[in-house]
Amino acid sequence: MRPVFKRVLAVAASESNTQPIVVVTEGGPHIWAIINAIADRVGPVSVILENPESKKRLLMGRARRQGWISAVGQLGTMVLTRLGKRFLAGHAERLIAEEKLATEPRQGQTIVHVPTANGPECLKEIASIGPRVVLLAGCRLLSKDILARMPCPVLNYHAGIAPKYRGMNGGYWALASGDQDNFGTTVHLVDAGVDTGGVLKQARGRPKTGDTIASYALRQAAFSRDICVEAVKNALAGRLETIDPNLPSKQWYHPTIWFYLWTGLTRRVW
Repeated sequence: MRPVFKRVLAVAASESNTQPIVVVTEGGPHIWAIINAIADRVGPVSVILENPESKKRLLMGRARRQGWISAVGQLGTMVLTRLGKRFLAGHAERLIAEEKLATEPRQGQTIVHVPTANGPECLKEIASIGPRVVLLAGCRLLSKDILARMPCPVLNYHAGIAPKYRGMNGGYWALASGDQDNFGTTVHLVDAGVDTGGVLKQARGRPKTGDTIASYALRQAAFSRDICVEAVKNALAGRLETIDPNLPSKQWYHPTIWFYLWTGLTRRVW
């Protein structure tokens, strides 16, 4: 689908939906499962799809924050995870079928491409759509300036129980920490921090046999569709009530390859 056609679709969606919904994301099967659930149960969704951050830039940023040893170790796990998705594709397909996840964009879906969620192009598209709610799901951290210029409430879907497992791979870190009861997800308000905004909804579940760091996001999406739908509905109705999870706060990153192998071999948490 060419970009011009996508813009026409975006305008049409805005005109037909009195309460426009926007999801900003890098995409991915687990995110499309959530987008499609919202579209089915709430109304049309306009998707703003940002380009993935370059691996070089990602590596350099992590090296500055955490040092080269940790950055290279995390990159090793990311590469292994990508390979794992290929080798374990059959498990993912069974999970998708069992949970009835719709993990692909549907025909006619409004999709607008932007270089980054944290840029003027994204703001321009959001302004033209005029949403009543924006849901971030797997995209870059927004700056204070971008957030201040958003025309509506901004929520975030986080694949972890916040604030205890903020950042990356919340499901994996809960299991690796022996905290199976907090294998879950959070929908929260967005502020300038990393998953630090007020918590709106949380869902908890259990991984199943064969699940690994390559499939946790799909498993979490399967039991989190309801809270995403509920949070978006509440935002549209002007009922954004936060809850206090009464949990400690910590930001997590990708595990290093050596730590990941250690938890796999000693704790069977892959």
